Amino acid sequence: MSIIARRLVPATAVAGVMALMATGCVAGEGSSDASTAEGSEWSTSTLSIDWATYNPLSLVVRDQGLIEDALGDSVDVEWVQSAGSNKANEFLRSGSADVASTAGSAALLARANGSPIKVIDIYSQPEWSALVVGPDSDIASVADLEGRTIAATTGTDPYFFLLQALEEAGLSADDVEIQNLQHADGRAALDQGSVDAWSGLDPIMAAAEVESGDELLYRNVDFNTYGFLNATEEFVTDHADVAQVVVDAYEEARTWALAHPEDTAQLLADAAGIDIDVAKLVIDERSNLDVSGVPGDDQLAVLEKIAPVIADSGDVQGGQDAIDEALDTIIDDEFAAKATE
Repeated sequence: MSIIARRLVPATAVAGVMALMATGCVAGEGSSDASTAEGSEWSTSTLSIDWATYNPLSLVVRDQGLIEDALGDSVDVEWVQSAGSNKANEFLRSGSADVASTAGSAALLARANGSPIKVIDIYSQPEWSALVVGPDSDIASVADLEGRTIAATTGTDPYFFLLQALEEAGLSADDVEIQNLQHADGRAALDQGSVDAWSGLDPIMAAAEVESGDELLYRNVDFNTYGFLNATEEFVTDHADVAQVVVDAYEEARTWALAHPEDTAQLLADAAGIDIDVAKLVIDERSNLDVSGVPGDDQLAVLEKIAPVIADSGDVQGGQDAIDEALDTIIDDEFAAKATE
């Protein structure tokens, strides 16, 4: 029997909505816009939200229809796929998405550059980035990358992973040639021999290991930032009721995913078009979903560590001052705190 066929509407979804109604958190109450969308109990008639293969909880939420079940027919839920944190940030900045998932570093970069986003939930603490070389590569250490060509997606965790790894090895971005390629294109470039290394992202990276025999040249879990679920400030302010439903759904999905790791891996395999054994590697060994969804000091500590790397990269026009301001304002823990009470 398929996962979809087994899907049931969990009682906690109904209970969550009832609890919100009882506490006055529906219909926009508690936000600056207490009016509801015409003919609806909710403050909006539309919700645009992303799903991504690097965000396993998004696959659970979408597959089980948790948001749709809670909101009913009065809100049209549109799902858009993010191919990487940079694409998720583009959706948020352009208004194509109200809620989208990124790495913490990418969220900080976006807010420091003026994108009005807030992190409203933490979906994972992953080890999703590493430096990858081909099976026959003569590169044996990060120091050997000097003068080489490396594929990386600018503005994402793998990109900042690369910068940190180079710095640790006594190198900088000026000592290598970085090709700005989307994650899947980076893997293809490595396999085709047009780059010497790739700063990879799971599940594409795990697939490259199994399918192409690619090797992880350098791993460091401390160089990976958390998985952030972000929303635009406008959405958080004007549609707090629906934002709460989204975070409630994520926390329900976390509980389910932890209890059903094999089914979660199957969802990932289906969504990413990868072998189930690859998906199990990602879920079981490189995706820590058993973390608090409430954003706070743990995430800020990681971002503060990476902030100088972002500042030195020149990718933030306002430099360290803009990054510090972003660190002070990026978190909105209200929704996750309610969802995890």
